[in-house]
Amino acid sequence: MVKFYNRIEHKLVETKSFSQDALIKVVNPSSDEIHMLSSLLNFDPDFIADSLDEDERARIEVDEDTILLILKVPMRNEEDEKIPYKTVSLGIIIGKNFILLSMKQNIDFIEKMIETSLLNPHKKSKMIFQIFFKNAKLFLDYLKEINKTIDLIEEELHKSMKNNELETLMYLEKSLVYFTTSLRSNEIMMEKLLKGKILELYEDDEDLLEDTLIENRQAIEVTNIYSNILSGMMDAYASVISNNLNIVMKVLTVVTILLQVPTILTSFYGMNVKLPFQQNPLTYINIIISSIIIMIMTYLWFKGKKWL
Repeated sequence: MVKFYNRIEHKLVETKSFSQDALIKVVNPSSDEIHMLSSLLNFDPDFIADSLDEDERARIEVDEDTILLILKVPMRNEEDEKIPYKTVSLGIIIGKNFILLSMKQNIDFIEKMIETSLLNPHKKSKMIFQIFFKNAKLFLDYLKEINKTIDLIEEELHKSMKNNELETLMYLEKSLVYFTTSLRSNEIMMEKLLKGKILELYEDDEDLLEDTLIENRQAIEVTNIYSNILSGMMDAYASVISNNLNIVMKVLTVVTILLQVPTILTSFYGMNVKLPFQQNPLTYINIIISSIIIMIMTYLWFKGKKWL
């Protein structure tokens, strides 16, 4: 899918064809659409192909008058329920008279920025840094959601004897690995933009990029903290689950031993031989009373040993 936008009277308006200083949004394009755009705008078609690869790292590539920026963007993972978050690639292709945004699937915050006309293709560097800033904020928002999920799981783990919560923590940790890798590659790419002369930067642009780098570094630190917390929780609560299971097994063992007392006594009087007091009509009641007394004494002995 290919859409063209132009800024008319301070609003971003969709147009039917390409015009000067256009913003172009490309979502999961066909090979014909890639060929059409690369021929029309005179850039390497691999620029779009690379930006559609989810495993592509954040980087900068310059080819004559065209610049490719690949930014890693966090998203909820709707394809795999086990791993709640993933990162995808957003390609930003910058030419003399256009900016092209290439992505495998629609990215929500890009859609909102287009709808609210926050993107201005006439001010290329400012527009790009606004995207970077929103993306860094999005990482922090998702990290807050992960923290809430960790708190909920922590409450469940205290009474859990199953592995479900540990598996959830493991998949959250995998999401955090994606975040860490993506945030670090984004940071390297942005630092190159700040230090190099790849884009023409104005004073306001530099301030915005520096603010974005601060947000990005904060996201890296928070991600590392949560990763360490998850690792510690998984180790600690693996022991908690094992201990909970041991407690249950101990209780069941004691109950089994207590139930053996009446079983043994009644087994003796079930033998087909002469037994003491077998003619006494109260023998049955005596066996029951004796069983109860021995069970109570055994229970108190376990209690005294602090086995219960």
